[in-house]
Amino acid sequence: MGKENKGIALVTGADGGMGRIHVRELAKAGYEVIMACIDTAVAQPVMEEIQKETDGTFHLMQLDLANLSDVVRFANEVKSQFSSLQVLLNNAGVLPSRSKVSADNIEYTIAVNYLGHFVLTNLLHPIMGSGTRIVSMTSIDYVLGKITPDMFAPKTQRQYNRFTAYGSSKLALYYFMLDTSEAWKDEGICYNVADPFIVRTNIIRLDNKLFDTLGNITSRFLFRTPEQGSAVMMTAAIDPQYFGVTGKIFKKRGISKHNTLFYPNIEERKKLREMTLQILADHNIQI
Repeated sequence: MGKENKGIALVTGADGGMGRIHVRELAKAGYEVIMACIDTAVAQPVMEEIQKETDGTFHLMQLDLANLSDVVRFANEVKSQFSSLQVLLNNAGVLPSRSKVSADNIEYTIAVNYLGHFVLTNLLHPIMGSGTRIVSMTSIDYVLGKITPDMFAPKTQRQYNRFTAYGSSKLALYYFMLDTSEAWKDEGICYNVADPFIVRTNIIRLDNKLFDTLGNITSRFLFRTPEQGSAVMMTAAIDPQYFGVTGKIFKKRGISKHNTLFYPNIEERKKLREMTLQILADHNIQI
């Protein structure tokens, strides 16, 4: 008897350190997986390896989250090929050591980690339904985040702080989850975030060969493995125990309490939402 097909799951950054583990576990659980990757040539051997291991069904599709027009193109392609979506994992993330800007002249970290996922999630809403589970990867670093009027603006190298930018992008994802989980709750769509703590992946780099080598050695003892990090997101995404749960933060031991400094901050959430929608309007994107 063949494995039960549980529907379609989509993973962004699917060939990365945790992304490939998400893909593998989803396939093992019976999902047909869309692997959304910025470079399909790099991702192809990753997909083939997972395919051999799981005998799953995969769809490798190109997606550049730092390019809003590409996010729109990708979402339209997904909707044209698939009539429903059961799981969406907003997994992709960047932590540039130097200041960068996106194709739309937006600070790169916020563009990829937050804005691209904001647009993608909203554009895929029409093929979601009761039982769909969305999980975004947040970070312990979100407590360093700030929602400021210039957070989307390009930064000079002197202005740029990689951990502030990263924390702000993850705080923005958290606020997006709170807003959306409330708005879509009556449709039976569940949206949560997963905080895997600090995971040993290539995202934490200083672009210095000596320091990165030393960091890799040290991280083996201090940081969680990609498998341990992925388990947090998998719990939120497919564990039957949490079916119907929405608007929560998942950590190592399941659901965690909301941070009282951020959870009740309705005004900051509103400010972020208004700035985000204005950027989309400026780029003629309707959600």
